[in-house]
Amino acid sequence: MQDLENTLSKAVRDLPECVAAGYVDMTTGMLLAVKTVDSHPSEVLDLVAAATADLFQGSNVTAIERMFKKVRGLKDDGRHYFQEMIIFSDNLLHVFLRGKKHTDHIVVFVARQSANIGMMLAKGRLTLTQLENCVKF
Repeated sequence: MQDLENTLSKAVRDLPECVAAGYVDMTTGMLLAVKTVDSHPSEVLDLVAAATADLFQGSNVTAIERMFKKVRGLKDDGRHYFQEMIIFSDNLLHVFLRGKKHTDHIVVFVARQSANIGMMLAKGRLTLTQLENCVKF
């Protein structure tokens, strides 16, 4: 897990205006690693994993995924339809990326709202591959 933490730390340094990064395993509901520039109470960090799971696996989201697959004539083979989500809050940009190799893993990057979203996505996608290579399951 040290490689995962080191790679998250590098991501926070390298992604534009990044203030936090986390790696969530939705099968266990755990935040496997986190790096922030500020300290946060553990209760807040614990909610990151739960909120991420709700975003990607909530009952309404999975229902929409099934409907989209049906309308598009795709098999319901367990593959997830939604791969990335971006949320703008008052001050921050939150980027959630589903793993390609570990599809039940999500990386979360948080940056100041002034960050270039295109650069966040491009560098975040590159970092996702590096992070997944750190996880041995």
